[in-house]
Amino acid sequence: MGAYAFTIFAGAFLLFQVQPLIGKYILPWFGGSPGVWTTCLLFFQTVLLAGYAYAHFSSQRLKPKIQAIVHLALLALALALLPITPAETWKPHVAGDPTGRILALLAVNLGLPYLVLSATGPLVQHWCSRTHPGASPYRLYALSNAGSLLALVSYPFYFEWALTRSAQARLWAWGLAGFALVCGFCVVRAARRALSADGPAPVAEPGAGGPAPSPTDRLLWLVLPAVASVLLLATTNKLCQDLAVIPFLWVLPLGLYLLTFILCFDRPRWYARGLFAAAVLVGIAVVAELYFGDEDVSLGVQITGYSGALFAACMFCHGELYRLKPAPRALTHFYLMIATGGAIGGFLVAVVAPRVFHSYLELPLGYCALTVLLALVGWRARSLALAAGGAVGAALATLVSPTFRLDLPAKWTHVAVAWLQAVHGFGRAHPWPLAGLAAALVLSFGDRRRMLAREWRPAMGVFLGLLCVATGGVFGRQLRESRDAVVSLTRNFFGVLTVYSYRTDDPKQHYYVLEHGQIIHGLQFTEPVKAKWPTTYYGEASGVGLAMRSLPPGRGHRLGLVGLGTGTLASYGRKGDTLRIYEINPQVEALARGRFSYLANCPADVAVVLGDARLSLENELARGEPQRFDLLALDAFNSDAIPVHLLTREAIAIYLQHLQPDGVIAVHISNLYFDLEPVVTALARHYGLACVTISDDDESEWWVYATTWMLLAKDPARLQRPYIRAATDAPEAADAAPPPLWTDDYTSLFKILR
Repeated sequence: MGAYAFTIFAGAFLLFQVQPLIGKYILPWFGGSPGVWTTCLLFFQTVLLAGYAYAHFSSQRLKPKIQAIVHLALLALALALLPITPAETWKPHVAGDPTGRILALLAVNLGLPYLVLSATGPLVQHWCSRTHPGASPYRLYALSNAGSLLALVSYPFYFEWALTRSAQARLWAWGLAGFALVCGFCVVRAARRALSADGPAPVAEPGAGGPAPSPTDRLLWLVLPAVASVLLLATTNKLCQDLAVIPFLWVLPLGLYLLTFILCFDRPRWYARGLFAAAVLVGIAVVAELYFGDEDVSLGVQITGYSGALFAACMFCHGELYRLKPAPRALTHFYLMIATGGAIGGFLVAVVAPRVFHSYLELPLGYCALTVLLALVGWRARSLALAAGGAVGAALATLVSPTFRLDLPAKWTHVAVAWLQAVHGFGRAHPWPLAGLAAALVLSFGDRRRMLAREWRPAMGVFLGLLCVATGGVFGRQLRESRDAVVSLTRNFFGVLTVYSYRTDDPKQHYYVLEHGQIIHGLQFTEPVKAKWPTTYYGEASGVGLAMRSLPPGRGHRLGLVGLGTGTLASYGRKGDTLRIYEINPQVEALARGRFSYLANCPADVAVVLGDARLSLENELARGEPQRFDLLALDAFNSDAIPVHLLTREAIAIYLQHLQPDGVIAVHISNLYFDLEPVVTALARHYGLACVTISDDDESEWWVYATTWMLLAKDPARLQRPYIRAATDAPEAADAAPPPLWTDDYTSLFKILR
């Protein structure tokens, strides 16, 4: 039994350790957007499904000897395909949606090893149930998820910052070799025990001869994990879009998702129906506030709110899933259905949603689907605990969320209290609705069988149905209100772009705003004179404005910009200048040339290069086309989803090859959550560049924002202009050691959290 347990644990550890590792390799190649990680998750879930399918069919259709030969051959082939690190030839060379190329890259470099690892859990549990009859194999599933969770937690807290990517890849390869030896031992042992005439006679596990799962049970095996998967990927998308595309924010939601599997499949008592029904409703209220709330909500509140709601949702889905588990004879089929549901959820978020929705609607729609499941499961199971928990959750939601106070009328709460009080027979005179609801939850805690048989009322099911309607109403009303000023809403692989129109009743004050997620990426007035003003982060007193002022007079200038936005920097272009803009998202260019007119108004020669900026600049050097910029502005970091591959030692080396000897690199580091100044300072020190920081906090007009820019130059004299010296921030005393130099092999955002 010990060898089986170790094999399952080690396989799960390697399975989930490789996910953030391979993500670190390919994120820089495909722009570092949240869509890259979502596509990776889709691949992982799809291959997990393939592994479970292989485990199911090999267990049901192959004789033990043939099964052992096939699996040993797959283990050997997986080792032969090492290493898993992708070749440079996989880098994209054209702009556009890279979903297909990412999936192909992962399939070629990681497909077979990942399939073998993913099949380990159900296969070894099947072998264990065959060689150890009478022992329940389901706790081994909890052990498998514990190994996965340990891998995820250890990655950002140890492996990411302690080892380089290449060292991590080598260590993982050695781990796979060790796993193959142990797994091979288990394969041979299981085959011998199955073929041995002296082996123990099969003994039926308690419940093994129970009734076959009903069609409804099988449908719930599929739907419950599908909804949990949708919420996992949608939450990850939301966190990465608004915060940063970093391993920690991939690992946290996935870790919570796995933790719920561990708890629910370890012991039934971890999942209390009433408690988690209430937690689901409270979590939905929190998500409603955060989803439509102010972008200034702190990092900790956003992570805690979204993660807590996801945990409650997955506990409900996986707790109900465990209640529907079949006898061990249907074990591999059960796991196959779970994996199918997970893959369906991943496909809906990664492939369908970007092509159907214009915003991240899968998150609120996922929570609406969750309440429908809550109602259906409660009605089918005649669960008073789910009804009572839903009532308490609705009441608490009205306390924590102004949105729910508007959309869940107080009378609904009083009606729910009356129902519950009538059911439990303690009168209708309670002065405080919450007290009555809490009492009902306590009485129904545990969903005792006598209550199911005697005290269920149809009104409980009606109440759960009303919760579904109310939840949909909450998100629907908020969506309508949030789009009052929207004139354009588009979504593609790289995220959601929204254009707002304000002050339309006053032609002289009318303006458009472009937002990517919740971050403003440009503002422009429509009145012809004002339309030429540099706004938002590009005011004349900003760091980039002063850098433009410092350009040598008397000749045309070559200007480079990483990150187009609305094209505001083009307002500085003059006749004879050349402005070359690098933008990864084709939809941004379409909006900049459509709704906004900075590019059209610019008298300079303007060119927009689509694709990841770093790859585009690399390709230009490979073709012998250095751009010789007088100024290269990097404006890709004010959004909270930071493309860290643009701020590494290797990236700066590329920029310097495109720079004039007296040129300047301007880096926009305004950010709510991360202090990028030490990172840029370390890079400047490494290359011997002069470096100053300019914070423009005294904005004179509302359309000019407070910013922080850093200017780097090969020639220190370029940064000694009086107006630059006057605006330069005083150096701060270092309270701690600066973060290590960022390289392609090593980056970590933990040390620069504000």
